[in-house]
Amino acid sequence: MLPRTDARSMPHVWEMVLRLFQPATSAPGAPPLLTPLLTASLFTLAVAMLGWLVGVVVGAVLAVLMLRWRIAESAVLPWVVLSQTVPLVALAPLVVGWGGRIHIGSLEWERWMSVAAISAYLSFFMVAVGALRGLKSPDAVHVDLFRSYAVGWWRTLVRLRLPAAVPFLLPALRLAAATSIVGAIVAEVSTGTAGGIGRLIISYAQSASGDPAKPWTAIFAAAALGLVAAGLVSLVGTGLRRYRFSEVP
Repeated sequence: MLPRTDARSMPHVWEMVLRLFQPATSAPGAPPLLTPLLTASLFTLAVAMLGWLVGVVVGAVLAVLMLRWRIAESAVLPWVVLSQTVPLVALAPLVVGWGGRIHIGSLEWERWMSVAAISAYLSFFMVAVGALRGLKSPDAVHVDLFRSYAVGWWRTLVRLRLPAAVPFLLPALRLAAATSIVGAIVAEVSTGTAGGIGRLIISYAQSASGDPAKPWTAIFAAAALGLVAAGLVSLVGTGLRRYRFSEVP
């Protein structure tokens, strides 16, 4: 079936932009729609970036382990790839249920922690695969040169393999940042977490018949949020410019 493209099903872009500066609700003194969208976007961005950081750490550790021991690569890498085939809609309720049983002193598992965990789950895959490719990228002659000077494995990792991995790792970090936003939004929808842009998408979708431009503003905010996350991660590459001789997507 062809998609419906009438003005009520898909408003014009300028109508969506104008809707941002109109009151969010019909209540007297309601703030512009842009205000709750920015608040929800900041909440989702903060949770997604926390998940991204966890995913980066986990992915980097797995990449180093798989590089250090070949048996670890044979055992772990298939499971890393297989982990990305699990549907998030099915995984999110399980993470909430498992997290609800965690009690460490006065710390209790909250729903936003489940959202961050799902974001980390999506982002660690790109980092693990990208870092592993980058760490393996140095030519054998360079590795043999370090070995001939009796340079240890860890020093070779820091002085040779990590700089060589930068062109592989930076695109993986950007992709992981955008994916963490997707994971956070899907997790907010699946778990019913309030305060984020995912919840606004569901909430605004209920008014699609009477206010068709309103749901699309939340969708565009989610898309812009992914671009912002990828752009923030790109700032990391400014300090590594000397190693960005040939980025590999």
